[in-house]
Amino acid sequence: MKEIVCVVVLCLSCVFGITCHAEEDSLVVVFWNVENFFDYFDGGTGDSDREFSPRGARHWNKKRFYAKCDAMAKTVFWLADRYGRIPDVIGLAEVENRGVLIRMISSTLLRKYDYGIVHKESGDRRGIDVALLYRKSVLDTLSSTFVVPLYEGKSMATRDILHVKMSLADGCKMDFIVNHHPSKFGGEEESRGRRGAAMEALKNLCDSLKGGHMIVMGDFNDTPDAEHFRMLDEILVNKAESLHQRREGTIRYEGKWELIDMFMTSHSLSDESRMEIVRVPFLMTYEKKHPGEKPLRTYVGPRYVGGVSDHCPIVLNVHFQ
Repeated sequence: MKEIVCVVVLCLSCVFGITCHAEEDSLVVVFWNVENFFDYFDGGTGDSDREFSPRGARHWNKKRFYAKCDAMAKTVFWLADRYGRIPDVIGLAEVENRGVLIRMISSTLLRKYDYGIVHKESGDRRGIDVALLYRKSVLDTLSSTFVVPLYEGKSMATRDILHVKMSLADGCKMDFIVNHHPSKFGGEEESRGRRGAAMEALKNLCDSLKGGHMIVMGDFNDTPDAEHFRMLDEILVNKAESLHQRREGTIRYEGKWELIDMFMTSHSLSDESRMEIVRVPFLMTYEKKHPGEKPLRTYVGPRYVGGVSDHCPIVLNVHFQ
């Protein structure tokens, strides 16, 4: 069975009078929607938890879970080979709990590296969260907060927005923000207000950090031309816009690529950064219905095929000056 590994990289630069130095004058930051990264236990916490268990509809078991962990670790090492160093920061979406991250790190060769975890259970109905992994020898975590978007005056039952403030060895401070905004389930128009509320929460957070060095990453469930992104124009630069104009994408739906995973940076980092979408040959599968390649998922319908995710990685390189 074929395995998928999707990755996103970012090398960071501090400018405007602040000089940052890290190993090889860069950082490598990964974002990846790992699609239903559930453990194989039925903890009684909901339908998805039950579905991804040995007796559930997916027949999700220990062997399949650890195969996914191995594929994710292979992705990290493939990235290290391509970009010259093991990733320093890894943003993730669709993670069930902290336990799956601990198992992924400890059961693979990633255990040789000093990854720390930032995660908290959100109120999402499916039981999936965002999380951040980081190398403790490269960055110090100064603080972490989880922002719950409000819709019609109430907290939404969706993924929190994760904000982690970190410091490099020379004291340069960076803000990493991980998102997974509400999907279009139920229809684009019906769900538009919820995605707008999540973007408003992100805007308010970034407003409070204005003047700092921000790296915003995530699955936004919208393309860069969506109207909600316009509220961020004065604060952030969307590094995905030019790729979207060239019709590149991170997921393939009915034969068409859509770009919904992206990086945005503060203006202070924009000139030194470039985003790219990574398509790794062994992470792709050929689609007959709509001829062409697409990412190999863990399941196609109810059938287990051994992939990892329906999302491709995105990469943003920012070099130190």
